[in-house]
Amino acid sequence: MNYLRSFIPWLVFAGVASFGWQWGALAALVVSVALLVADRAAGLAPGARLLEYGTIVFFAALAILAFARPDSGLQHYGGALSTGWLALIAWVSIAVRRPFTLPIARKMAPPEVWATPLFLRINVVITAAWALSFTLTSAAQATVTAYDLGLLVSLPLQIAGFVLPIRFTAVYPDRVRARFQRQAGASPDIQEGMAA
Repeated sequence: MNYLRSFIPWLVFAGVASFGWQWGALAALVVSVALLVADRAAGLAPGARLLEYGTIVFFAALAILAFARPDSGLQHYGGALSTGWLALIAWVSIAVRRPFTLPIARKMAPPEVWATPLFLRINVVITAAWALSFTLTSAAQATVTAYDLGLLVSLPLQIAGFVLPIRFTAVYPDRVRARFQRQAGASPDIQEGMAA
């Protein structure tokens, strides 16, 4: 559920945008800022929160555009733009060696494993799975919109774009932990850290 919390603004946008894309963008922006403020109030460090900051930037820019040009043709590509931006955030977070899953994983793992190469590697792989899923989903959504294939095609693609990486995130650390235990006899702290 920790991963899903990070995507609440995107779900808000998807739900509210049916009443107008500008209202969806504004609602998502408000939720994004509120979640970041709540995290800061809870004492979470502001660093390495690329997903949260990227979300705020996207919805601020989209809200400005949507209110300035409510009739823009881009409104039809909201799904593709959203998942495309998420893909960009994910790929950039890997490139700067701060996978967007790190802050989430740190909530679930003991601090002593946060700096281990294995913990970072697990998060790079999980973030790459999300990045690939977002990239493919964005391309598929753009195609669905361009060819006006409708909600019956679009909705399953959007669901799959989140469900598949969620499933991968749930099983991958256990596989790595089992492999690591077989190969090196991992210490209990590292095993716990790999659960993130």
